[in-house]
Amino acid sequence: MSVSIKVVCPRCGAVNRVPTARLGGGPRCGQCHAEVFTGRPVTLGAENFHRHIVNSEIPVLVDFWAPWCGPCKMMAPEFEKTAAAMEPRVRLAKLNTEDEPGLAAQFDIRSIPTLVLFSAGREVARQSGAMTGSQIVRWVSQQVTSAA
Repeated sequence: MSVSIKVVCPRCGAVNRVPTARLGGGPRCGQCHAEVFTGRPVTLGAENFHRHIVNSEIPVLVDFWAPWCGPCKMMAPEFEKTAAAMEPRVRLAKLNTEDEPGLAAQFDIRSIPTLVLFSAGREVARQSGAMTGSQIVRWVSQQVTSAA
C-alpha cells in the first residue's frame, strides 16, 4: 500500500493526493493538470492563504514581505532559488503585507521580512530579517527536524 500526502496545486488551488514515492517525480494536478511543484514560491493572498496552509501536508514556509522593503528585495532572489532546492519537502510561498494587511495583522507581523513556517495548519517557527538561501535551508531543516 502506497502512502500519499495532500498537496495544494499552486495554479488552481485543488487539493491533490500525491503518493510519497512520486513527490519528486513531477506530479500534476488532477484538476488543472499543471505541475504541483514548480520550483518557485507560490503567491498567497486572502483568497488562497488558508487553503494552502491548512490543506498542505508538507510544511509551508511563508515570506511576509512588502515591495518598499530593502531587505525584502535583497532576500527575494535567494528565496526564489531556495524554493527550487527545497521542493517537494517544503512549499515556499510569499505574502505581500501591503496587499494583505489583515493577514499580516492576524499573524502579528511586526517587521519584514519575516519567515513563518507552518506545519499541519499551525505555525511552528518564525524568523525575522533577511537571510541567504543557505541560511533559509539550514533554518527550515532545523525546524522541520525538531518538529518531527
